[in-house]
Amino acid sequence: MSETQAMGDAIGAGLMARAVEPSAGEADPGHTHETACLNCGTSLIGSHCHGCGQGAHVHRTLGAFFHDLLHGVFHFEGKVWRTLPMLAFRPGKLTREYIDGRRASYVSPLALFLFSVFLLFAAISSTAGKAEFAVEDQAKVKAEAIKGLSQAQQGLPELRQKRETIHATGEDTEDIDQEIESREKIVAVASRVAGGEHIKSTGFSLLDNVIDETTANPNLALYKMQSHAYKYSWVLIPISVPFLWLLFPFSRRFHLYDHTVFVTYSLCFMTLVGALAMVLGAIGASAISGFLMLTPPLHMYRQLRGTYGVSRFGGLWRTAALGVFAFVALVLFAVAIAAESGAG
Repeated sequence: MSETQAMGDAIGAGLMARAVEPSAGEADPGHTHETACLNCGTSLIGSHCHGCGQGAHVHRTLGAFFHDLLHGVFHFEGKVWRTLPMLAFRPGKLTREYIDGRRASYVSPLALFLFSVFLLFAAISSTAGKAEFAVEDQAKVKAEAIKGLSQAQQGLPELRQKRETIHATGEDTEDIDQEIESREKIVAVASRVAGGEHIKSTGFSLLDNVIDETTANPNLALYKMQSHAYKYSWVLIPISVPFLWLLFPFSRRFHLYDHTVFVTYSLCFMTLVGALAMVLGAIGASAISGFLMLTPPLHMYRQLRGTYGVSRFGGLWRTAALGVFAFVALVLFAVAIAAESGAG
């Protein structure tokens, strides 16, 4: 994806987040002075309609239009700049305050998650480049298979003749038998690949289809997986919430809503770290990029302690368990996406 497309993704992210989380207020003076709301007709009292929430003043200039665009992308009124430092350094307090209802100063978890996902895939597209779907990839695989087939076949007649000679003398032929068997296996596999047949490595038809498609055109399969992961990234939230619930089973203090807010903010952080690490790696700052990838356990620990008020020991063992749960959730998500992209 080109830089222009990546920028378009970022702008789309801001606009989608803006749609989910509209501004709480606009301090800029308007260009019109209505006495009734232009949206629902309610008499205006203050800067916003108390009937539908629309701003009392409507901007009708080109400059105001582009201001709204930038405002939607970067959330200039300050919410994002208050939320991101809290997410990075005080994630437990951010999560707890949002759960407890102190929300006006922060971007909502869902809005931030949408924006983070857009940024991540914009970073992937910008740093990895556009996938090429040429059939030459498959041709290369077949060419290598034909070459390997030829090499493996060349020595088989001599080996078989040698085995017959050794066998006639009554000596042990175990070593040469193994060599012949190995070459025969190579010939069998190479023949199937050279003939266009894809080797299935599992007993599950769904995964076998994914393997077939990946073998036939790995770049196309990777692109389709990326596209489906982009569309269905939100599935990580319902996948992860039950695992977090297991850390506080049957708790009367903490509910599924609490866990959902926790998971969503946590995924926001992990997604933003991944995007930043990719950008830093692309510009040559691999050391910093590698360091960033070590931060998730610490972030989980601080968020657990701040959100749920657990002890240090409770935070440590839950962080370890949450790390395992996060890995399992990612595997489940990856399998689901692979299956979906294979069926798509």
